Amino acid sequence: MDILTQGVLGGVLAQTIATKTEKKLATFIGVFAGLLADADIFIYSATDPLLNIEFHRHFTHSIFFIPLGAAIAMAVLWPFLQRYISVKKLYLYCLAGYSMSGLLDAFTSYGTHLFWPLSNERIAWNIISIVDPIFTAILLVTLIIGLRKKDKKIAVWGLIFCGVYLSSGFIQLQRAQTVATELALSRGHLITKHIVKPTLANQVLWRSVYEYNNRFYIDAIRVGYFSDNKVYQGMSIAKFVIENEFPNLNKDSFLYSDIKRFSQFSDGFIAYDVSRPNVLADVRYSMLPVSSKPLWGIIIDINKPQLHAEYQFFRENTQAIRNTFYEMVFGEYTQ
Repeated sequence: MDILTQGVLGGVLAQTIATKTEKKLATFIGVFAGLLADADIFIYSATDPLLNIEFHRHFTHSIFFIPLGAAIAMAVLWPFLQRYISVKKLYLYCLAGYSMSGLLDAFTSYGTHLFWPLSNERIAWNIISIVDPIFTAILLVTLIIGLRKKDKKIAVWGLIFCGVYLSSGFIQLQRAQTVATELALSRGHLITKHIVKPTLANQVLWRSVYEYNNRFYIDAIRVGYFSDNKVYQGMSIAKFVIENEFPNLNKDSFLYSDIKRFSQFSDGFIAYDVSRPNVLADVRYSMLPVSSKPLWGIIIDINKPQLHAEYQFFRENTQAIRNTFYEMVFGEYTQ
């Protein structure tokens, strides 16, 4: 999730094992350790643009990296805190703060390499948005009250409420998947591949993308808590298949390798951007859940196969887009 939520979760986790006299210090340590996993964002290459997206939320988020991640956090903090805490307690608070960094990202639609090196699969359970203010607020309120009350039960109850919220997201996901599957069947489509994911900052509006006959069909599914479900039908777009598009492209070229890497990162949900013919897009993400306009993609230049593909963001956050999104969330949008 976002870096604020990661840090706050780390602080709350550290509070669950902190003594009353060390609550403030433990919270600080937990916040620092919770943030440390996202330090992988600084892994980049000036010559290989895809290196950053390959390693963001990668090995530092693996459950097998937790003990080492905690040790790194301890090593960084020890010179500053050795006068105030024992090395054993410092490590325990770092371990608590770091422990859920990878798991939290696995709950999101972006996912993480949770079981690396045993598996290179990006785990994404799609039950919460990458940014969810309700979830973050629960943790933040828990952190603040826990500091003031100095009672471990506050942190425990806060984590329980977070668990309930995540459970709600799981139920909403099942509802959205059911509606999306029924929609595909009504069209006479046999789904080859399917993803349903929450849109930004809510558990009501979901983006559905499924593959049928080498095309991706994009729709928005609104599953209200106390209202009828709604379907906002989107568009379809042809799937990109490298063997069809570039049958003569050298498999040893950087371009071929980068297309394969981007396809793996996007779980195969790739297509040409209809508004930018030279952009290969990740179809899973867009500002609007019915749109095929991507949030990011790579620039394809078939005339320069020995150069790495350029990775770019395409975030269009206009007032019109925001208004349409709000109307969809609140069930007021009409097609």
